[in-house]
Amino acid sequence: QVQLVESGGGLVQSGESLRLSCAASGRTFSRYNMGWFRQAPGKVREFVAAITWTADNTYYANSVKGRFTISRDNAKNTVYLQMSSLKPEDTAIYYCAATSTVYSDSFYFTSLYDYWGQGTQVTVSS
Repeated sequence: QVQLVESGGGLVQSGESLRLSCAASGRTFSRYNMGWFRQAPGKVREFVAAITWTADNTYYANSVKGRFTISRDNAKNTVYLQMSSLKPEDTAIYYCAATSTVYSDSFYFTSLYDYWGQGTQVTVSS
């Protein structure tokens, strides 16, 4: 069992940065691949980024590639999402999630994640 709690969201202006954190409980956190997703009002939840449990590999949506960086610290049971050059279209609730799937092609699909946090709001004003 893994419980996830996101933090770090807020209101920023276009071009600014934010770092989201996702704190996990449970001894097996280090064995889960982790993802960040986001959901804007009236839209479906979409993939943002993922990182393997070893942190050897990372994956990004095209819309955030080059602006966002996912990382993790297994000693602290925490995964991060550093967001730079934020745009108004990045406004959404951001969720972290844990998956036991080992297939990287699966990281993009919400249905293959086992555990989810409650989300943190990110609002980017123009």
